[in-house]
Amino acid sequence: MRKITLLLFLNLTLWGVLSAQITQWRGENRDGLFRSETGLLKAWPEGGPQLLMQTTIPGKGFSSPILVDQTIYITGMVDTLDYLFALDMQGKILWQVPYGRSWAQSYPDTRSTPTVEGELIYVLAGSGILSCFSRTDGKLVWSVDVDKEYEAEWHFWGVSESPLITGNMVICSPGGNKTSVVAFDKMTGREIWRTPAVGGPRCYISPTIYAYKDFRYILAATGQNLIAIVPETGHVAWSYQYWDGAKWDQPGLIWANTPVWKDDEIFITMGYDYRAVMLKMNPDGSGVTEKYSSTVFDNHHHGVVLVDGYLYGSNWINNGKGNWVCMDWDTGEIKWETTWENKGSVIWADGLLYLYEEKRGHVGLVNPSPEKLDLVSSFRVTEGSGPHWAHPFIRDGKLFLRHGEALMVYQVR
Repeated sequence: MRKITLLLFLNLTLWGVLSAQITQWRGENRDGLFRSETGLLKAWPEGGPQLLMQTTIPGKGFSSPILVDQTIYITGMVDTLDYLFALDMQGKILWQVPYGRSWAQSYPDTRSTPTVEGELIYVLAGSGILSCFSRTDGKLVWSVDVDKEYEAEWHFWGVSESPLITGNMVICSPGGNKTSVVAFDKMTGREIWRTPAVGGPRCYISPTIYAYKDFRYILAATGQNLIAIVPETGHVAWSYQYWDGAKWDQPGLIWANTPVWKDDEIFITMGYDYRAVMLKMNPDGSGVTEKYSSTVFDNHHHGVVLVDGYLYGSNWINNGKGNWVCMDWDTGEIKWETTWENKGSVIWADGLLYLYEEKRGHVGLVNPSPEKLDLVSSFRVTEGSGPHWAHPFIRDGKLFLRHGEALMVYQVR
């Protein structure tokens, strides 16, 4: 059931968010590149950069914190519910609201990172409820039980998607036999369009915007297919079947990495010794072909970044182990594969890579180079519990790291 509160109608100025900046998971373009951050430290003191704030969040999760106007927004699981928290820069909770039932089976901790545009904040529960809140006080604007209404088909770990905002729409990817991707009016929660079902259950990807020449598509996915969608109409311009039933004995892939793209090429990867693929789009934007594939750069769920023609990230040896890799974007040549602590997430800002390994919480500052893993500085996160799966976030010269219930903010400018 959709819930639309009076808050929507009392705040007509919220329509101004149509042109507001979007703050979201893995940076401005969801590609792990924090382009607006400049003047950052080129090396850290022994023991790491200055710790500005450390606090304990009432709910645990693997989602990333984000910062907007000196307010931190973060999600976490409390008992059986996903909660959205707003904190000040001293770690004081300003407000907290539940937004749906958490995923109740394997790895139930909250995964969805909030997406903020203007005065509104969007988040997706582990059970598939999409909600919009006022970010100033946490009051509900609207919510839609997407996975119930659109008969989503869940894979083993439920929902990990972070909502995508484009134009006047918020995008969600339930998968299943009824549809694959749905666009809702971001102010009301009313459906604008839905795609036909292209096949496959929900995967764990957060969609992104692809733009090349005159083409502008939403890149979304199910557990079987990468989908390019025309935002204005919901028309499926093309889909690519990544899932191969002969090589993967489940109905959908364990696929969590948002695609990375450059010009007419798109890179997808998912771990588990399953081949990563570089796709090249046809000149008329109607389909893609495979340019090359790699079983070395099979990134688990930690993301990859493209810097100066090279991809950087970690690969999968097993669920508890992986190396770090540099690959030539154009050719697929592996420039190096190196052991450093363990596999983990990676982002980039102001010329340097930030590595956050998953097992013991080592954080590394790395000079991107096709010659070697050039580690400049490192320290270790010791607070919190569980795997270090939350991707780092940088805003206003501050590095935000999350480990389970622990949140740390470091000064890196």
